[in-house]
Amino acid sequence: MKEISKLMGYRSDVRVIDATLRDGGLVNDFYFKDEFVKALYETNIKAGVDYMEFGYKASKEMFDESKFGKWKFCKDDDIRAVVGDNDTDLKIAVMADVGRCDYKTDIISRSDSPIDLIRVATYLNTIPAAVKMIEDAKNKGYEVSCNIMAISNAQESDLKFALDTLGQSCVDVLYIVDSFGALYPEQIARIADTYMEFAAKYGKKIGMHAHNNQQLAFANTIEAVGDGVDWLDATYAGMGRGAGNCAMELLLGLLRNPKYNIYPAIRFVEKYMNKLREEGIVWGYDLQYLMTGLLNQHPRTAIQFTKEKRSDYSEFYKEIVAQD
Repeated sequence: MKEISKLMGYRSDVRVIDATLRDGGLVNDFYFKDEFVKALYETNIKAGVDYMEFGYKASKEMFDESKFGKWKFCKDDDIRAVVGDNDTDLKIAVMADVGRCDYKTDIISRSDSPIDLIRVATYLNTIPAAVKMIEDAKNKGYEVSCNIMAISNAQESDLKFALDTLGQSCVDVLYIVDSFGALYPEQIARIADTYMEFAAKYGKKIGMHAHNNQQLAFANTIEAVGDGVDWLDATYAGMGRGAGNCAMELLLGLLRNPKYNIYPAIRFVEKYMNKLREEGIVWGYDLQYLMTGLLNQHPRTAIQFTKEKRSDYSEFYKEIVAQD
């Protein structure tokens, strides 16, 4: 039974992270107009959002800069062109994928950067490399979180080993990530209990990043809040890879912290997110994403199905069942 105070009451430790540019960038290869990014930044400030994730610190050796928008690489000067000195309460974040970034050179000292938080993303089999990245970012003066991806495929013993290893590192926040949108609230509750056990042992915060394959991103985020998870990811209109994420406007409507204001979020969705849809950018729940979520599969096949504008859902289901 959830403590009603954790779900409905004011919690000063709650932090809301806007991942629209980063997770949403996976939908349009990070080609966001400067006007959109500036308006998003200003909206986050007015809405009381705590962190804005600008995108990735992706390796320019691995990824061709000509094939992506600038938020795939999040150069400090590009961020500064939007935020200036960022003399606000909103903090700036970027994500760095293990094995897909040149963090030693591209992530400079915090004192010379507009970035506040480095979000390290890792799979269970790359935890040692993640620890190295965490240590590097912490030594440079950043706040650091770690997203353990694809945990719906993880053995409990492997997850506990990873949490224990990361717990001993200097990371600040450990994230529950439902990469495939495969988890249900009851499973989130059990997973959150495991994360909270290690958080208490090592003095860490816990975060939640949900995907909407089964239309449960918001429900799973609510579950996590009720379990004591404080760091909450969301995107405007739920924009994100495949089925998308927990919608910012839903999350701000749930939280009782008076610093959050839903009206700027509603206005931004009306003016900017709806326009993206009108321009042909596609994201959000659909049958193909439901299927990969049900089968606990990476949504790459569903993403390809969407790009090809297929509508033979039953045939697609047979194809992915055969791969399972």
